[in-house]
Amino acid sequence: MIAIMLIVFVVALVVGLPIAIAIGFASVVPNLIDPNFVTDVPYVIRSMVSGIDMFTILALPLFMLSGDIMSKGGISEKLFNVFALVMGKKTAGMPIALVLTCLFFGAISGSGPATCAAVGSMVIPILLGLGYDKKFCGALLATAAGLAVIIPPSLPFVTICVVTGASIGEMMIGGILPGCLIALFLCIYCYIYCKKNGEDKGKIKANYDRIRSKGLWTIFKESIWALLFPVLTLGGIYGGIVTPTEAACISVYYALIVSIFIYKEITWKDIPGFFRGAVKTYAPICILLAVARAFAKVLTMTGAPKMLADFIVTNFTSKYIFLAVVIVILFLIGMVMDCGPANVILAPILLPVAQAFGMDTIHFLMIMVTCLAIGFVTPPFGMNLFVAAPIVEVNSTEIGKKAIPFIFANLMAIFIIAFVPSVTLLLLGR
Repeated sequence: MIAIMLIVFVVALVVGLPIAIAIGFASVVPNLIDPNFVTDVPYVIRSMVSGIDMFTILALPLFMLSGDIMSKGGISEKLFNVFALVMGKKTAGMPIALVLTCLFFGAISGSGPATCAAVGSMVIPILLGLGYDKKFCGALLATAAGLAVIIPPSLPFVTICVVTGASIGEMMIGGILPGCLIALFLCIYCYIYCKKNGEDKGKIKANYDRIRSKGLWTIFKESIWALLFPVLTLGGIYGGIVTPTEAACISVYYALIVSIFIYKEITWKDIPGFFRGAVKTYAPICILLAVARAFAKVLTMTGAPKMLADFIVTNFTSKYIFLAVVIVILFLIGMVMDCGPANVILAPILLPVAQAFGMDTIHFLMIMVTCLAIGFVTPPFGMNLFVAAPIVEVNSTEIGKKAIPFIFANLMAIFIIAFVPSVTLLLLGR
């Protein structure tokens, strides 16, 4: 029965059906095989409705809305100027400034492609003007933009917690150090690359002087509101002042106030468009979450998670071997499937196995998100590659090849995250 479910799911994907429909078809297979099995169509529909009938899921569209508003509010330039001022004259200072900009902008947008487009359109022309290689710039942008789904408030964090029942607040706090660690490894490779290939110090100094001529106070004053956004959101959650859903609601008001009254990059007339865009983006994700919750219930009733857990625990006596296998599998899946759908499909299946090895729920889910996030920059379906390619005017395949060292740097950080649980759990106090 389980094998037939998986075959139906794979065949549905191969013929081109949307992932949500493929999952829905697979969910009703047990009842079609055995009419006495309770998972008939009405049961699946009820499970879909109950699966998304929760207060916490509201955080997802609200963070989408606030991120979209801030993305259109001219935030990327203001953030980059701060990091360019701090790092500008140092070796690899400007590429590192791009990584830090993606890190902070990702904490605002929560979306890899959105971060890639917003930061890249402003920063890449500057880096190219300073003499950096096009392919290097494209690969750096595509990889660094992937930090947006790791540094909180990450949209995949919300979706993976919804389908597994894990704490969104704990997942948000747990993602701070892993996101910073991956950014550090990317910065280290930037330094190695620039030290080896050299930089045009004359152009870099002239650019630094241009930014500095704006005045330290002016740059700080322009950027402080953008820098405070993740502090406000995560500080409220970490301090126990607000729930993740309440923090998401506050972030929408904050984004509107800053973008309309302080930065003045958007007007009241733009607001309906932001709401429409958020609904259009959230609707397919909501349907995917609903069918994923139903699919997880059906799988549980068939005993699939327990069977998988028993098989792995019996054949893999060490959780470290299990982790290494999972990382490889997730890396390969991330090459052909987007991070969001892969999370909602695989998390309910793999989490019980990890728990059987005594792993912490938040730690394992963090490993899943970080592994699948590499898919944003791995061919053939790396979304960030396609976003970065037209910005640097280089074929996405060429950028993908240039991104290989960045991918290895990313993987090194992920292995540390996987085998040193305290990286994720330190801020959670466990």
